[in-house]
Amino acid sequence: MKLLLLLTLVGLAQGFQTRVPLRKMKSLRQRLQEQGLLESYLKQHPYNLAAKYFPGIAVEPLENYMDDEYFGTISIGTPAQEFTVVFDTGSSNLWVPSVFCSSPACRNHNRFNPAESSTFLSTNDTLFIAYGTGSMTGILGYDTVNVAGINVRNQIFGLAETEPGDFFYYTPFDGILGLAFPSIASSGATPVFDNMMMENLVDRNLFSVYLSRDSQAGSFVLFGAIDPYYTTRGISWIPLSAETYWQIAMESVSANGAPVACSSGCQAIVDTGTTLLAVPIRAYRTLMALLGASSSGEISCEAASNLPNLVFHIHGKEFPVPPRAYVLRSNGYCSLGLQGMDVPTEEGELWILGDVFIREYYVIFDRANNKVGLSQLP
Repeated sequence: MKLLLLLTLVGLAQGFQTRVPLRKMKSLRQRLQEQGLLESYLKQHPYNLAAKYFPGIAVEPLENYMDDEYFGTISIGTPAQEFTVVFDTGSSNLWVPSVFCSSPACRNHNRFNPAESSTFLSTNDTLFIAYGTGSMTGILGYDTVNVAGINVRNQIFGLAETEPGDFFYYTPFDGILGLAFPSIASSGATPVFDNMMMENLVDRNLFSVYLSRDSQAGSFVLFGAIDPYYTTRGISWIPLSAETYWQIAMESVSANGAPVACSSGCQAIVDTGTTLLAVPIRAYRTLMALLGASSSGEISCEAASNLPNLVFHIHGKEFPVPPRAYVLRSNGYCSLGLQGMDVPTEEGELWILGDVFIREYYVIFDRANNKVGLSQLP
């Protein structure tokens, strides 16, 4: 079926070029749009063919590393130097290790060498970023960055000079590409997606994310489009409460039909760069007791099969996360995919809806309308 459609579309494209007057026929793009195939076309065909006919729509495949981290490959410089990066909606800077870095975490990862790029421009500006786990310091430079086949010229990025501690030493990726708002970018650096929008490199000013379960393949970031294959259950649109992180307001969190946390309302961010559900400490203790887990989150696998859905009430709708999503199983042991973390904000306590939550939904990050779209996955 997919091969037949591919041959048909290629034939159509060739026909437009050689046999049919363009002024009398609709373009391939128009025909696919009318039939609702434009965005799912990316899913059905090789990326290079999709990029050829549909500039402004690009798929970045992500590797699922043990349901713990999701990362893809980008390139920087001329000629291209490749790096694996986490596409992180919880931060806004792009950075990779550099040859100026002697930290152990740099030495066992790919390092950018500006001397080998004919398009690199240096600056005297410095960069410091602290994450929930790990930090980096470095300098800023400009170069061509290629993401999913999209060339972003003169993109500012960080060249790491130190990566203290051992967190980044053990990560399977080299660096981080932030997809949050410019307002939280360290050193005022313009994020990659903002440059994509300003240079009209994307068809629509949004991107969408699918994260696979159980270490399976198929995860991706789709720039400039929404894939209808993942939205058959409809899209719930949620306005942002702040244009910093992808931050939204929650009304409450419930289980077994009763509120168990965030009962007076709270804030949440949708963060592809956080593995677990990060919960305010007080709510974390309540949930551990309710779900019968130890203070560290351990639980018997037998008991885990009878746990309730955790239901997030957001913008008047319910978004359930079932126990199969928030119970982590490894080598016969079970634990809850929650961690306690107090992150105070002006609007109240903050929850971080990490990959445990995102795996249950196809998530659309809409910069044109400052909204998040959630579509429940099967």
